[in-house]
Amino acid sequence: MSIRQPESKRFSGACLVAVLVAFSYACSRPPEAANAGVRQMPAGKEFSGFLSDYSKLKPNPEFENTVAFVRDDPAKNIHKYVAIIVEPVAVYVATNADPKTLSERGRAALAEYFQVAITNAVQDEWPVVKESGPLVLRLRSALIGVDVGPAGTGQQAGEGALDRTINIGKVGVEMELVDSETGEQIAAAVDRQNLGEGATIGSATFSREEKYRAAVEAIDGWAKRLEDFLESAQELKEEERARADKSYRPYGPGDTLASQSK
Repeated sequence: MSIRQPESKRFSGACLVAVLVAFSYACSRPPEAANAGVRQMPAGKEFSGFLSDYSKLKPNPEFENTVAFVRDDPAKNIHKYVAIIVEPVAVYVATNADPKTLSERGRAALAEYFQVAITNAVQDEWPVVKESGPLVLRLRSALIGVDVGPAGTGQQAGEGALDRTINIGKVGVEMELVDSETGEQIAAAVDRQNLGEGATIGSATFSREEKYRAAVEAIDGWAKRLEDFLESAQELKEEERARADKSYRPYGPGDTLASQSK
């Protein structure tokens, strides 16, 4: 014989089941971040922590406000590689900025423009590819110290309008070239250029708007410095050049200058 439950108990039981189901569903869903692509500079730290290794960085006399490293291991150095992968650019807001205030559209516009600029810069040295493999480098880069203005400081109307300005006047760049298969660091640099006021972005279409020309020129300038750094790193040292000249055999493995003169 079944015992009939009072209506109030059956109703409360159904509600409990519904609450448990809803809670379980909420816990199983991935959290929705305000801007999952944004990271933050750690307080009191000189570097962001983005690079795989900072221990070998030293002041570079050829570039102001830059510390760098270039591996000189004869078996695995920058001269050995034949292609490069350009990873998406990471963005770190300043320590005193709230990552949630940097809109996803603004972050994406900044990161994507910089990625195009550095891709153009490196493809003169190596063909850009998508897949890792032997003798393929991977370029990892981050814009660090991005600041965000108060609400209402961005472009208020038009295509790509942002609610808050993005200030890159004190932004630095951290980049490294690693072996695409092993992850070994082959070269790295941290470039800090204080651009001053005026290098701001108020629209996701900033690259097409004259009012943000200072920001465009700043990003293009970083890409040019990367190109110059790579050209400098590619230059053979005297002992490397002598070794290369000694091993040069344009007419075959047994060829020597003496044999050519006969």
